Amino acid sequence: MRVSVINISLIAAIVQAQQLFITTTGYTERPQCTQSPASPSYHFQPFSFTLNETVRYATSVPSPTSTQTYAPPYSEAVKRLSASPATTTWGSYLPGHTVINATDTNDPYGQAAWSSLWQNVKLDNYTTTGLYSTTVSPTPIPSSELVLPPRDYFGSTDCYSFPDDFIFGVAGSAAQVEGAVALEGRGPTILEKLAGLTQPKNYVTAENYFLYKQDIQRLASMGVKYYSFSIPWARILPFALPGTPVNQEGIKHYDDLINTVLDAGMQPIVTLLHFDSPWVFVSSDNATAKPDFGAKNGGYQNETFVDAFVNYAKIVLSHYADRVPVWVTFNEPWLYSFNFAGANNVVHAHAQVYHFYHDVLKATGKMGIKFNDNFGVPRDPKNSSDVHAARRFQEQYLGFYANPIFLGQQYPDSVLQTLPGAKPLSKEELRYIGNTSDFFGIDPYTTTVVSQPAEGIDECAANRTDPLWPICVVQETKNVYGWNIGYRSQSYTYMAPTYLREYLNYLWNTFRQPVLVGEFGFPVYAEAEKELSDQLFDTPRSIYYLSYMSEILKSIHEDGVHVMGALAWSWVDNWEFGDYNQQFGIQVLNHTTQQRFFKKSFFDLVDFVGARLSSS
Repeated sequence: MRVSVINISLIAAIVQAQQLFITTTGYTERPQCTQSPASPSYHFQPFSFTLNETVRYATSVPSPTSTQTYAPPYSEAVKRLSASPATTTWGSYLPGHTVINATDTNDPYGQAAWSSLWQNVKLDNYTTTGLYSTTVSPTPIPSSELVLPPRDYFGSTDCYSFPDDFIFGVAGSAAQVEGAVALEGRGPTILEKLAGLTQPKNYVTAENYFLYKQDIQRLASMGVKYYSFSIPWARILPFALPGTPVNQEGIKHYDDLINTVLDAGMQPIVTLLHFDSPWVFVSSDNATAKPDFGAKNGGYQNETFVDAFVNYAKIVLSHYADRVPVWVTFNEPWLYSFNFAGANNVVHAHAQVYHFYHDVLKATGKMGIKFNDNFGVPRDPKNSSDVHAARRFQEQYLGFYANPIFLGQQYPDSVLQTLPGAKPLSKEELRYIGNTSDFFGIDPYTTTVVSQPAEGIDECAANRTDPLWPICVVQETKNVYGWNIGYRSQSYTYMAPTYLREYLNYLWNTFRQPVLVGEFGFPVYAEAEKELSDQLFDTPRSIYYLSYMSEILKSIHEDGVHVMGALAWSWVDNWEFGDYNQQFGIQVLNHTTQQRFFKKSFFDLVDFVGARLSSS
């Protein structure tokens, strides 16, 4: 049996990572320091109350002096599309209102048809739109909000700097912060039906759709240089499919948003699909059906998906590629496409968009894809079955997509032998798909301890009713000695920074592209239940971010890993798919007033990076 290079690299990286589980080093070692006197000298001196801290303020991003371009402007780019898409505008949908007033019933893409999309989705309890109905003009950020918090007692002692081209910023996604879901022509997506009847919906969230100018100014005032956001497919093409009209209001909105980011001295990073695929791909002929999220149904397996996504991407790129330096095609596709047809569609669609961006537009920015995966380490690195389980874990989460996209290699055997309908890619397909990502995007929030199930992997893989199928490994959060892998958060995230370094090492040496940490964050336990002042003083989150950034520095300087950048999730407490209590934000959000408040971790993270930039 031939063992591939990817498997050998994986085993080596995992074994190295697992050594951290069994270390016997305690806390008795003393750091090197200057020699202290043999005995103290006691004495009296005058006493006075003095400030222990020098007041410091966050440093805003400077205004730009020029704007770099990465592709031809829309007037030229549109000529490279097969046909110039028609544009139109629609109104807003409120139940019982728009449908009654629409009279263009003979127009397949008119107001009546657009309203029917929403009527068929049957939104639960959707009767209002929040505080705002138009873009809010920004106001200056008071200097009193930009005073740095008290320093933590213990801090990093590293002496490394980030490279000049290191990307540091914050991230969010449209569905989780924008609100305005049925306003200004946006079509319905699968996320409008994700939350249950008793859970908060994404109808309002942080109202970023109307407050983006203020939000961008707040980020710039803190010194953030990169802002990562997503564009909802259904806000650009409400009817989703090729040949359907483009929503002119959506085009204008993101055009202004990108210009606002640039005018603030920041750089945009844009994701084309962040979970919110249009409802049409899961509704099929039954528009009232609720998608089966337990089966990872995001509509990606629909036979029309590839052509439709590529068409949507071409429209967006033709409008904005000239000003955006970094693009992500799919965010964490495993979560919504884990069946063979869905993942196979993602791989093909991504490759087509990459070739359009670089080969047709001749764009000079970066185009990549971003995955979800918490590094799977074997429970016992000396146990070959646990190592095998860890290898399978990585193949199922990453190799499925990354083997063809990054290496031009076949889907892993563990995928082809497990998933129904799976078939190998042809040599011609592999040549076209291979090397179609300029970076390896990853969202490494935490780590998972992996071992084989009691019945064995093969028996599980052959039984689709097994609760562990199709991954078919046991996933735990405790090491072989019963200790948690790290400090626990409100959700699945455990603070495990040392494993991040091992993971980056594995990704760089296996897939051979710069690594972009596209998301990482920590929802402090029970933070939503605290008083505002206690939510703001979020020391556990600070420890998480600074320890992870320290490990990134070690990875760069000690391991030779090209880490392209890191984006903190998220820039504000948001809608975590039906939950507001998992507060990942580095700003508190008041859901009643829509006010934002900077948290301590925001200051600490920006201060840490700013002090370690080579150009500083």
